[in-house]
Amino acid sequence: MTTMQSDPRVLVGTRKGLFTLSGSTDRRRWTLGEPEFLGHIIHHAVVDPRDGETVLVAAKTGHLGPTVFRSCDQGRTWSEATRPPAFRAGDPLGRAVRSVFWLTPGPVDEPGSWYAGASPQGLFRTDDGGDTWEPVDGWNDHPSWGEWAEWPDVEGTPDGSMLHSVNVDPRDPDHLYIGLSGGGVFESTDGGSDWAPLNAGCAADFLPDPDVAYGHDPHCVRVHPADPDRLYMQNHCGIYRLDRPGTRWTRIGDNMPRDVGDIGFPVELHPRDRDTAWVFPMDGTDVWPRTCPDGRPAVYRTRDGGDSWEQQCVGLPERGWLTVKRQAMTTDAAEPVGVYFGTTSGEVWGSADEGGSWACLASHLPEIYSVEVAGTP
Repeated sequence: MTTMQSDPRVLVGTRKGLFTLSGSTDRRRWTLGEPEFLGHIIHHAVVDPRDGETVLVAAKTGHLGPTVFRSCDQGRTWSEATRPPAFRAGDPLGRAVRSVFWLTPGPVDEPGSWYAGASPQGLFRTDDGGDTWEPVDGWNDHPSWGEWAEWPDVEGTPDGSMLHSVNVDPRDPDHLYIGLSGGGVFESTDGGSDWAPLNAGCAADFLPDPDVAYGHDPHCVRVHPADPDRLYMQNHCGIYRLDRPGTRWTRIGDNMPRDVGDIGFPVELHPRDRDTAWVFPMDGTDVWPRTCPDGRPAVYRTRDGGDSWEQQCVGLPERGWLTVKRQAMTTDAAEPVGVYFGTTSGEVWGSADEGGSWACLASHLPEIYSVEVAGTP
C-alpha cells in the first residue's frame, strides 16, 4: 500500500510477464499497458512507497534464472540486479535460490533498503535500492533453520516451499515477521540476528501433532499499518488475528459462514482502520480444488476484527472456477478505500467503494501472481 497522491496504477505480476493498469483519478476508467518481461514469471512487483519512483520486480526468467529487476523511473527503464539474492558460496546445505518470491520495502528512514523472500526459504536484504543483495545470515544460517524450513523438500507446496510475508514494524526496524510455507510464522526483535516461532493457537491439521511450535503453513501475514500491534493471517488452516504483546493467535475464521469456510490465500487490510480486512475464500476441502467454494466468487470483509464477516460479490460473476494467490490482492489509501485482486484465470477486479461493488479492470491475462497499487488519488 502507498500514500502517493497521483493517478493510480496497478502492477500485475503474471506467469508470463508484468502488466500495468493505469486509472483515472476517480478510479472509474482503466487502461491496460503492453506487457514487460513477456514470457517470464513475475512473482511480485512493488513500488517503493518512500519515493514513488523505484519499482522492484521479483522474476524467474528462462535464461537469467531467479533475479530482481529494478527501475528508478516508474518502470520506463529497467536494469537487473548486479548481485541478485543468493545463498553464500559453498553453502553447507547445498541450497541455491530457485525463485525470488516476495519483496518488501525497508523502513522509512532507511531509503534503499528492501527485503526479499525466496524458495527455498531464504531471506535477503539490499541497502542500495535492489542492485546488490546479501543473505540475512541470522535467518539463513540459524541453527534451527533445517528444522523450521521444509528442507530438502522444496516441492512441499505447488510453487515450491518459500519464505514470504516479510513485515517490518514501522516503529522499530529491528522488529521483523516472516512467513514460511511450510514452517510457520517467525519473529525477530534484533534485526534478523535471531528468530523464534510465533504460531501458538494456529491449527496444523496436516501434521501428526496439530499442536506444534512450528511446521504450520501460513499463506499470508499482514501487520496493520495503523496499529502494528494488530496482525492478521490467512493460513492453510483458517483465518487468524493476533494482538500483541499477546503470543496466541485467535481463529477469527470460525466466524465465517460454514458453507464457505475460512481457507484461502490473501488477506488485505484497511490502511486506517485496524478492524477492517478482506479475504478471498477458496475450496480447501478434500483434494483442495483451489477454486471458489461452490464455484461462486466472493470477497468477504470484516469491520470488527473478525467477529463477523459480510459477503461482497456485487458485480462479480455468478459462477467462476478460480482463486486468488497470496500476493494477488491489495488495497489503496484513498477515501473510500479501493480494493483490487487478480485471479488465476487472468482477470483483475477492482472496487472503489471498499468492496461494495466490483468491476473487471482487465481480462484474458496469464495466471496472476501479484497485484500491487502504485499511487492513489
